[in-house]
Amino acid sequence: MRSQYDREPEKEQEQQRVAQELTLLLETFLAPFLLRLDEKLDKRLVRTLVQGCVAIVRFRNNMQGLLLSELGSYMDNYRGLSTNAPAGTKRLGNLLRSLKWSTLDIDRYLLEEADKEVKYLKSLGKRILCPFDDSELEKPESEKLEGLCPVISTKAKRRNRSRRGLVFNFPVGKPIRVTGIQWTAAIIAGMEGPVKVAAMCWWTTKGDYATHLRKQQEEMLRTLVRKWGNLLIYVFDRGFATGPWLKILQALGVRFVIRWMKKHVFIDGFGQEKPLWKILAGKKYRAHKQIRDSHTGEKMPADLIWTPVRHPQYAFQLYLVKVRVKQQIWYLITNEPVRTDVDAWDIFFSYKRRWQIETSFRYGKSELALESPRVWSMETRLKLLGIVTIVYTFLLHLLNPEHRKLVERVLNLQCCRTGKWQQKVQAPLYRLRWAMNRLLERSRPTLGALFPPDVQTLQAVAAFRS
Repeated sequence: MRSQYDREPEKEQEQQRVAQELTLLLETFLAPFLLRLDEKLDKRLVRTLVQGCVAIVRFRNNMQGLLLSELGSYMDNYRGLSTNAPAGTKRLGNLLRSLKWSTLDIDRYLLEEADKEVKYLKSLGKRILCPFDDSELEKPESEKLEGLCPVISTKAKRRNRSRRGLVFNFPVGKPIRVTGIQWTAAIIAGMEGPVKVAAMCWWTTKGDYATHLRKQQEEMLRTLVRKWGNLLIYVFDRGFATGPWLKILQALGVRFVIRWMKKHVFIDGFGQEKPLWKILAGKKYRAHKQIRDSHTGEKMPADLIWTPVRHPQYAFQLYLVKVRVKQQIWYLITNEPVRTDVDAWDIFFSYKRRWQIETSFRYGKSELALESPRVWSMETRLKLLGIVTIVYTFLLHLLNPEHRKLVERVLNLQCCRTGKWQQKVQAPLYRLRWAMNRLLERSRPTLGALFPPDVQTLQAVAAFRS
């Protein structure tokens, strides 16, 4: 029988200290956003927001991760004791349905956090990239939710792909469409290191909230340009390779890199109109380098050649960088001057960093369960998705060098791996979420560093800080 003087095992004490440090860091990270909401909302709703963020981290389930009834069962009170699920669900619903705040508050907070990264990269004199792309959230079984529209199913496309020697499927004539909502996002990234979320919005093409693709993209781009001017280099994929989009970029005066399609017509240095692939056809590559694939670790050769070009719908000088890498040919169009091989390699590696936004889409769908909400109202659903985006921003914040020791402690306690590949990963986001899920489940930390509700919480926080 344990007495009151028995001490917990050392590992359990360490888990409790690390869990308390994590939640304190979360509340500190959310402090600007919480203080702004405190001017509009009751303090109980602000505390519910913090508890909801912790519940999202704790409940790791791809199919039910954002169901309010499930999150409600993980809504602990500030002393770390479980409450009944209906009460937690009601508190979370009251927060999301409140008319005193909107998703604009979340967008403003995300821009402020991204601005810190922009200023930091600017102080170091580094190139600041803004990968910009679209995706979709699929809800194939839903019919009654507000704001649903047809979206192209990437899951169906992926599952219909033939596997050599195992499965053969005839090519689909038209893409398969399911119900869902559209997703547009932009992130801030340097040439290396973790990224930051700049903006994320979800929208529809049907109903009262209907809008158009180019209109939504232009609105987000204008928001970013008003915030940072021409500090950023925007990186786009082939979906943006059109003349009208070039007109928008020209009007806003932004710097950009776009991967173009080879059959589109450009004007070469001699004033002749040619398909893009013909402009440098038959010419030798001028720069060669062995690069490393960040996903597989494979070393592969890359070759570059570049030339100035023009486009009928863009008034200024453009440059074409043709890339041959891994049996593929890329045609990169940019308005950044490309005169030497150093400039060409900068454009190439800038486009390679665009893959970071694809990993953000994947992480949101597979790990943060962004496709699981069952909330009827469009505005309420957008608030819930915005809160999940804040949680994702916090996870990215933990990857900063100043939190490296804390992340290592969390991983060693709950998700230790001995393989060299796992130990060398620079951004172990999946393992980190898994480890935090286990840690917060086993060691219930005390919340309330910013809005302390009672004397017991103050005593717990003071004991931790001492």
